[in-house]
Amino acid sequence: MIKCIIVEDEILAQQVIQRHLAKLPQLELVAVCNNALEAKSVLEKSDVDLIFLDLQLPGMNGLHFLRSFPDPPLVIITTAYAEYALESYEFNVIDYLLKPISYERFFKAISKILNGRLFTEPTPEKEHWGDHTFIKSGSKFFKINFSEIIYVQGMRDYLQIHGKEHKLVVHQTMNDFEKSLPAKQFIRVHKSYLVAVNHIKIIYGNSIEVGEVTIPIGNSYKNIVMQLIGRKP
Repeated sequence: MIKCIIVEDEILAQQVIQRHLAKLPQLELVAVCNNALEAKSVLEKSDVDLIFLDLQLPGMNGLHFLRSFPDPPLVIITTAYAEYALESYEFNVIDYLLKPISYERFFKAISKILNGRLFTEPTPEKEHWGDHTFIKSGSKFFKINFSEIIYVQGMRDYLQIHGKEHKLVVHQTMNDFEKSLPAKQFIRVHKSYLVAVNHIKIIYGNSIEVGEVTIPIGNSYKNIVMQLIGRKP
């Protein structure tokens, strides 16, 4: 069950999303919030997997709301304004839905989560051979090639696996996924980040550049990073 909240100040838009959600038994609506302040309060008290987020909110807009969270849940943007689409994808949103939102378009966004990009029934059963790993979910096995992984970002009980040409969202903990990887090819640099050694470009201060992104190095992981480059911390 995926727990979600709606952050939207328009009553009609709230009702539309609620009607769409009612058709999907895999999703549980935890709360409907009229502004970012209400949403923050809910997120502090409840485990939430997915946010349906409007951008034009009273007090604090949706993008500022996302910036206030170092590790937000999954997000689907719901808005009447197309011009914020590019900026919103900097936050790794799942989809960007323009109002009025049809059920067909809504279902397409949710399908990105349910059908392969988010494994909703993970099990600890994994097989690991040489250059790839298989993760079993229900009756399906999903193949992940180690060479395609650039870095992995933890988001509560979910992971975003960033590859060369794609990004997968997996319902799994970082510790469990790390065990399925070859230790010599990957290094944990932060409680929320694991990187592929072959994709490291630069290490400096408390940061590490991997691919096209800069990732923080956690204080408790700095010794491990320094050992990687043969330096004493």
